[in-house]
Amino acid sequence: MMSSIFESSAAPAQLSRRALLKAGAATGLVLSVTARGVVHAQEAARKYGADSMPGGTVDDPLVFVQIGVDGTVTIVAHRVEMGTGVRTSLPMVVADEMEADWARVKVVQADGDEARYGNQNVDGSRSVRHFLAPMRRVGAAARQMLEAAAAARWSVPASEVKAVLHQVVHAKSGRKLGFGELADDAAKQPVPTAGQRRLKSQAEFRYIGKDKVRAIDLEDIGRGRAKYGIDPHMPGMVFAVIARPAVLGAKVKSVNSDAALKVPGVLKVVEIPAFSGAPAFQPLGGVAVVASNTWAAMQGRKALAIEWAESEHAVYDSASYRQAMEKAAREPGKVVRNNGDAGAAWSKASERQRVTAEYYIPHHAHATMEPPSATVLIDGDRCDVWACVQDPQNARDGVIKLLGLSRDKVAVHPQLLGGAFGRKSKADFVFEAATIAKAMPGKPVKVVWTREDDIQHDFYHAVSLEHLEAALGSDGMPVSWLHRTVAPTISSLFNAAAQGESASELGMGAVNLPWQILNFRVETGNVPAHTRIGWFRSVYNIPHAFATQCFIAELAHRAGKDHRAYALKLIGPARKLHPQKAFDDGWNYSESPEVYPFDTGRLRDVIEAACKGAQWGRKLPKGRGLGLAFSYSFLTYAATVIELEVNDKGEIRLIAADMALDCGPQITPERIRAQMEGSVVMGMGIAMMSDITFAKGAVQQSNFNDFLIARHNEAPPMVRTHLVNNHLQTPPGGVGEPPLPPVAPAIANAIFAATGKRMRDLPIRKVE
Repeated sequence: MMSSIFESSAAPAQLSRRALLKAGAATGLVLSVTARGVVHAQEAARKYGADSMPGGTVDDPLVFVQIGVDGTVTIVAHRVEMGTGVRTSLPMVVADEMEADWARVKVVQADGDEARYGNQNVDGSRSVRHFLAPMRRVGAAARQMLEAAAAARWSVPASEVKAVLHQVVHAKSGRKLGFGELADDAAKQPVPTAGQRRLKSQAEFRYIGKDKVRAIDLEDIGRGRAKYGIDPHMPGMVFAVIARPAVLGAKVKSVNSDAALKVPGVLKVVEIPAFSGAPAFQPLGGVAVVASNTWAAMQGRKALAIEWAESEHAVYDSASYRQAMEKAAREPGKVVRNNGDAGAAWSKASERQRVTAEYYIPHHAHATMEPPSATVLIDGDRCDVWACVQDPQNARDGVIKLLGLSRDKVAVHPQLLGGAFGRKSKADFVFEAATIAKAMPGKPVKVVWTREDDIQHDFYHAVSLEHLEAALGSDGMPVSWLHRTVAPTISSLFNAAAQGESASELGMGAVNLPWQILNFRVETGNVPAHTRIGWFRSVYNIPHAFATQCFIAELAHRAGKDHRAYALKLIGPARKLHPQKAFDDGWNYSESPEVYPFDTGRLRDVIEAACKGAQWGRKLPKGRGLGLAFSYSFLTYAATVIELEVNDKGEIRLIAADMALDCGPQITPERIRAQMEGSVVMGMGIAMMSDITFAKGAVQQSNFNDFLIARHNEAPPMVRTHLVNNHLQTPPGGVGEPPLPPVAPAIANAIFAATGKRMRDLPIRKVE
């Protein structure tokens, strides 16, 4: 027990997500007209980065740091861990700045409370991007409070003392005091203001960028001791599985639960109301079987006799939907970027100068190793939730609304996430558990999703059809570019009638391309959503990168040029482009265009690094090929070169991957490399194995036997990672998502290099 700690002297002002949104709305909107005559709606006082997120940031050391009299430093991790290492890296930043010895640091997971900790929604590759600076300020403030306490104890100027590895030293006298000895006095020191905080220089870092710190969960994960969302167990716990409608929007017409209730162990059958309006994060509805164990609940679910009502989405069929997308992609769509006159340049070109191609990417499921799971206990007027959620505050808000409880009566305790990739930012499974727990007061209720539940009721990555046209000039470079992208939008989650990709979706590699082409046009076509479309790792960067990166390779081949050289010429010289002025991209991942310009020099550097690593241009044996692709996503630059082999049977084997990444400052290089390596494996699945298809509105896949992902033996035996740029003055970009988009197009381009056959549809299971 800590007898002396830093404690919050005053709770921060309560600021809920709802209140923040209301505050934002109160600023009003201003319409402005750009040079291109396009009317934009802009917030009067626009906020960027973490400041634009619910909860913003908090940099108060009294919130994040505790010091025990034994010297143990406890640091709060307010972001959840889903494989990125953030539960280690951000506390490590605090420890480094405060000169704490990592061997004497403990990390504790925060509950969902954005008013206290700042934004906790772990998505959008934002954790380090948004919290590197605040966590540095937390550590610096804690260090200065310790130094001030020591200086006061010794009656010397604070400038004469210095914190060094868990103690404060007075060099002149040789006196030293440990952090534990100073904890009481330090807690009484005023917190330095923002202007008073002294941050370390990059050269002074003890841990940041040094790979000296192992992930705090690493050994437990390796030894099978880690506790995930599925693992909470408590006395009196009951277990529930849910029969959900196969077709989106289908409601229970009738249910006979007599047989289910006769299954030994089954305790109760609870109907889950179907969602109303747009799906959002609401449960799909259905019938839950509650039992004393999971097996009994599953057997009870099988015994249910349910008649489902018709749904308008029963018309959803993947083959006919693709035809609808192709039709939309071949007709003029909504113009979202228009430079020059792409149509006129196309008209002037000869047939030989014209290149047209279409690329298709199916739905994908997140298929996390740990399917969704949540445990909820309602005891009197209090509700506690244990769940693997990316956004604990969103889960808390939803439970508060669902149960009608006051905020102080609801707590969400985030658990380790066994994979997420965007799936667990939607807390529908928590709301299912809360609904059932309401019918089982006083008993902890665990809702378990089976693998089949997970595959068949996901928030799927959008299917897409990408149509591209380019006319080549006499030098083989494009003089016009038309990209018409057609996909159901994630906006349909919140507005069922929404069609056409949103500004943020288009800002993921469709409109914000820095190609040096005078006539550049991007359009989006409309198709309705018939299933839940959700955020998936890298989101719309995947289809956009697959299409544009394969298309560049096609243009280079038509021009008879080397792909790498052609791409570099298309990008042009190193320069910094203002996203709004250069691309009409007002989204820019919600970051300031002044702070985060599109730096083509950094893009060129990662291309060169990946190609150098792969020895681009070397002669390969027959049947082997090198494929290049690159992208800019979540403010980070990435490039991949894949080497693969295609045998006489058309079977594909990856041999090596060279991945280059420039995310700015590298807090934990080992974690960055791990995410790059993981992206190769996940990208393989997207490129070569996985798809979700629909017939009569229902998903046709059910488990890993028919929704395939890459296995250990299929991973490339060699993955070389190349980290480019590690300058603290560079604003940090994301890491979790950016390595993924180039993988699939690099594979497709490598197949062409090996066989001369273009692969424009995913997955590419075999080269025919």
